[in-house]
Amino acid sequence: MTQTDPAAKETFSGRTLAFTIPSRDTRGRIVRLDRALEEILAAHDYPAPITHLLAEALVLATLMGSLLKDDGSQVTMQAQTEAGAVNLLVCDYKGGELRGYVDFDHSRLAELGANPSLFALFGKGYLAITFDVAKGKGRYQGIVPLEGETLAQACEAYFFQSEQVPTLIRTAVRSGGGKCSAAGMLVQHLPDGEEGRERLHARLDHPEWEHVAILAGSVKHEELLDSVLSLEAIVWRLFHEEQEVRIEKGAPIERGCRCSIEHYHDVLSKFPEEDRKEMRDEEGKIVVDCAFCSKKFPIEA
Repeated sequence: MTQTDPAAKETFSGRTLAFTIPSRDTRGRIVRLDRALEEILAAHDYPAPITHLLAEALVLATLMGSLLKDDGSQVTMQAQTEAGAVNLLVCDYKGGELRGYVDFDHSRLAELGANPSLFALFGKGYLAITFDVAKGKGRYQGIVPLEGETLAQACEAYFFQSEQVPTLIRTAVRSGGGKCSAAGMLVQHLPDGEEGRERLHARLDHPEWEHVAILAGSVKHEELLDSVLSLEAIVWRLFHEEQEVRIEKGAPIERGCRCSIEHYHDVLSKFPEEDRKEMRDEEGKIVVDCAFCSKKFPIEA
């Protein structure tokens, strides 16, 4: 589909919307999470700062994961520190399945106040982004310091430092009254005009990228979160003066926790019998606690 209709009625909430601008060698993804976000957050009683942090991370994982085209590919984002209030943040996206979890120190978090900064939450932490590409195409990982004001800025640094791809990311999160909404947009410049080709000469001062970055950077927090405004309409507002804008809707996004009795039984079967004996409780069962969905699975011996 070329160009977009500002009166488009389908909001595309709960799925990604991919777009490309051929004349500018640009690709992008935009998403507004709904039910999947609610289900993931409902698994734990997170305080407001952690809810906001995880919501942003889930948006980022979705945006980056939707860049992978091969079925079965996965992106995993993990942030960890030993000095901050957050011990571990992990989330991943695989073919429309999304999950995430935050482990944090309640007492340390309480000392930080209502709106702690990213540095306050993590201290000198690091963000690891791992792409597992299906069909034997490999696994690659980049690690960047958790610097800047948001996780989005750390992800921008990853793409520029690890992949030499100029990238702009905007996220928006609103929480309160027991509800949370989150959305985001990712835009990248591919100077060769073709995805998958070597991009060693990418640079931030490329005139095509400067043009796109100015337009994309004008997107407003309220626009991303406006449930009445379709994602297609947002793309139209930003890039309607371009010669051609192609869009393609992605797969529906669902909470993708992969826990099950069968799965854990298979995992435990790979442990030596001596190790399994130490894991069993008084009833002879091994109880597995899934951090992602907050469910416990008793596994029979």
